[in-house]
Amino acid sequence: MNFTISCFVLLFSGLVLAQYDGGSCSPDTCNLLRDFGARTEKLEAMETRLEDCQNQILELRNKEQTKVIFSAVATAGEKAIGPFDEDTTLIYNMVLTNIGNAYNPSTGIFAAPVAGVYYFSIYYHAGGEHEGKLFLYKNGLLMIATHDHKSNSDTADNGGNAVFLQLQQGDQVYVQLAANCHVWGSDIHTTFNGFLVTIM
Repeated sequence: MNFTISCFVLLFSGLVLAQYDGGSCSPDTCNLLRDFGARTEKLEAMETRLEDCQNQILELRNKEQTKVIFSAVATAGEKAIGPFDEDTTLIYNMVLTNIGNAYNPSTGIFAAPVAGVYYFSIYYHAGGEHEGKLFLYKNGLLMIATHDHKSNSDTADNGGNAVFLQLQQGDQVYVQLAANCHVWGSDIHTTFNGFLVTIM
């Protein structure tokens, strides 16, 4: 209801209640006044529910406008990244796309801005001197991996993997290079990519 109608209903209700409380109405009039009061309460309750629905629709529209897409490359010039003595979070420092700014190129961590289902993929290129092994984690839990054994005869390989993950707002996804492994840091072969598929 708009302001004018609300004021009219309140004024009329006040007059009605004053008459009813004073006992100056006939039985039919009193019944009519009671019915009017009940209908007014229902109308006010409906108005509250309508406002709640409008707020929910607005919230859904805002969520639908959320776009999250990123693609980043781990670079180290003309050399390999690793090997390290322990599992190490890989920093994909060259950002190609970062719509929504959910990926942090300083830490290598993606933080979900909204709850939903996300798609992630990882790819790498490595030589045969060391293993090539990457782990993708969600909040410290291993989700997927990609792996190639070291070899004296097979000098270079590509590997990759992909996954759909259901995330809550603030959940973190990142990639670690396994201990004693390496990946190429040149020729933009080693990438971390992701995007929001649908909001939950």
